[in-house]
This record gives sequence, C-alpha cells and structure tokens, in this order.
Amino acid sequence: MGNNDLLYKSVTELKKLLSDKQVSAVELTELALQRINETNDKTNAFLYVAGDTAIEEAKNIDKKISDGKDIGPLGGIPTSIKDLEPVKGMPQTNGSLFFKDNIADYDQLGVQRIKEAGGVILGKTNTPEFGLCGTTDNRLGDDCRNPWDLTCTSGGSSGGAGAAVASGVHPLAQGSDGGGSIRMPSGLCGIYGIKGTQGRIPRKHTGLQSWNPVNFSCMGPMSWYVKDSAIMLQVMSGPHPDAESTAIQTAPPDFLSDIDNGIKGKKIGWSVDLGCISVDPDVRSATEKAIKVFEELGAIVEPFDFEYNITELRESIFPINASQAYNKNGSLLDEDTDKLMAYYKRALLKGKDIQGAEYMNAESELFKFRNYMESVFRKYDFISTPTMSVPAHECGNPPPFVDGVKQNPQPYPSYGD
Repeated sequence: MGNNDLLYKSVTELKKLLSDKQVSAVELTELALQRINETNDKTNAFLYVAGDTAIEEAKNIDKKISDGKDIGPLGGIPTSIKDLEPVKGMPQTNGSLFFKDNIADYDQLGVQRIKEAGGVILGKTNTPEFGLCGTTDNRLGDDCRNPWDLTCTSGGSSGGAGAAVASGVHPLAQGSDGGGSIRMPSGLCGIYGIKGTQGRIPRKHTGLQSWNPVNFSCMGPMSWYVKDSAIMLQVMSGPHPDAESTAIQTAPPDFLSDIDNGIKGKKIGWSVDLGCISVDPDVRSATEKAIKVFEELGAIVEPFDFEYNITELRESIFPINASQAYNKNGSLLDEDTDKLMAYYKRALLKGKDIQGAEYMNAESELFKFRNYMESVFRKYDFISTPTMSVPAHECGNPPPFVDGVKQNPQPYPSYGD
C-alpha cells in the first residue's frame, strides 16, 4: 500500500487499519508530517506545524490500541485546527501580523472534543486576517494556494484547511464559517464541507463580545468523504456546561444515521443563481447536471424563487460585522495600520463610524431574513445552489466579469490587497 493511498483513505478505513495493527498512529502521523513538508511551501496551508506534540499524541493512541482500550471516533486520525481557534500551547495568530507571537492558553470547546475523540492535531491552518475575507491572504506570508492549480486561490476563510485536505495531508480538518468560510474553500478545493447550525458546536464565552447572538459563525468539518464530516461534526456537537448562552442545549441528531437514511422523498428547492447572481457558464452547466443526481436518488426537486437580492442583503447587514470587528480590534487603528490587510482595515474604519441606528437597522434586517428562511424550510427540506458562482481564480486577481457582467472590485468582505 503506497503512502499516498493511506493519506487519502477515509476515517473508517484508517480506523480499521489501526485496530488491525496494519498501520500505527505514529506511522500515519509521520506520513502526514512528511506530506506537509512536501507541500506546504507550495500551498501555505499551515501557519504552524506541531510535529513533536502530534507524534506524542500518536504514541498515546498506539499505547491504547496495544492495551485494548477504546481510542475514540477520531483515534489516531491526523487533523488540523484553523488558526482562528485557540489550541492550548500553540500559536493563535488569527491570520494577523499583530498576533504572530500570541500563544493560546486554553482549548476552544470544539478543539477539546477533537482531542478527547483521539484526533491527532498536526498544527494550525492558514486564514485571512480575523477570517474576514473570501480568499486566504494575510501579512504572515504568501497567499494560501489551491493544490489543483497553485496559481489559484484555495478560497477562504478556511483556505488553509481546504488546501491541507485537498493536498492529501489528512482526511479531514476543522474549519469555521460565517459567510461561506467552510463552503467556499471546500467548493474551490473539490472537497466536502458543512457549516454547522449556529450554536450546534459550542464555544466558550471569552469576554468582550465573544460570539454574540447575531454572529453568523460556527465551526464545522471539511473532508474528502461526507461520512468523515459527519463523524467530526458529531464529535464537536452538543451542549457543554462551559458554553456561551447561545449554544444549542439539545443533543444533536445522529448524523451518520441521517446519511444512511438517504434523500428519497425529500423536497429540494433548486436555484442556479438565486435570481440575482452572475454565474460562470461552466459552473452553471456542472451544477445543473449535478442536481439531476438528487432526482435520480428519489428527491423531489422544484425551482426555488428567492425573495432577496443577496448583494443588497449582505450590504444591509455588513454594519454588524464591521461593528463587531471594531469592538474587538478597533485599537489596532492606533497602531501601524500598514500591518493590517486592506480588507480588515476597511472593516475597522467602517465599524468606527457606525451609529446605533445603523446597527439596529442591520440587526433588524438580519432577523427579518432569518424569519424568511424559517418559512422557506417549512416548505423545503433542503435548498440547493452552486457553492461558488465561479471556479477558483488566480490569486489576487478575481474575475472582473462573470458571464459578461462586471463585478464589484471590492465585494464583501473583500478579495484582499
């Protein structure tokens, strides 16, 4: 069995190889670290590699296997954490030059659960500055690049996680998503990702604004295989006594069983462009073919008429993001602002000027939209659209036109500098 074959196997397959002692957790971890050494100078997927601690964790897993103990649902599986989340003893840069020397002193709850489930954390993956960009570019180094075409972006803001999975470092990774930050890099890197329902994966309340009720972000898995994402989502989900108040207090469903139940009879609302998005012809063609697969599996697919203009919606609620950014990091405007990425500086300057009425109007628009989506999901089980309107584009050079329509050169949140 070739090394690359091992690294592209599913969690279930790797767990069986481990339990049958055909491969050890240390061997898997060493292969993954070797793969990082081979690829990271090209993809920039990792901001920090925790080789020594990963090997030690792998040794602990091998000892448990030798002793006949349970190793957990992720036991011995190499994985990674996006560098927006704290992992005790590891750097937490948030993709910012201002925090390049910051070391986390605790584990975020999702991270804690990955550790408890036996996951071997290889390091911290790349992210744009504070996650506020659809591409992964920051002042810490070169752009995070797409393994399928190194001239192209891996997307963002979980671009490092997407590039790491797609380049065969490990079968799955932790990401987070507020406005597409798991879904975009998953789509551009050709892997699977799911944004967890807000509050499904708990977070600790860490003071200041923490993750307040109008925040859009939630952790989630990214993987080669759908079932692997279900396993990691199960591991991270569920109530926790230390979670912030907005965490969901009920037990999560059994995600693996839900997959096995299939999609027959489920109702899908389908739209290729939501009535307002310019879509690349290749993307349009590919997704129109893909939706037919769900019909073949027995789903009921109907055209979905979306009542909002997405561009107008995101502009109307951007004051929330900008206010949160300024509330958390507004003091950076008093520092050397040349160290900030242009997209984050714009958000801070916008947040500085937002008045109470503008913020409240944005919050009102957000909750009105949430109510609308609740009504949509009373009609449909799922909504299906293309993940991205364009294929992966050249780093730093987003397409000026899509399907003949001129694009905003500074879309929300931005494409970076």
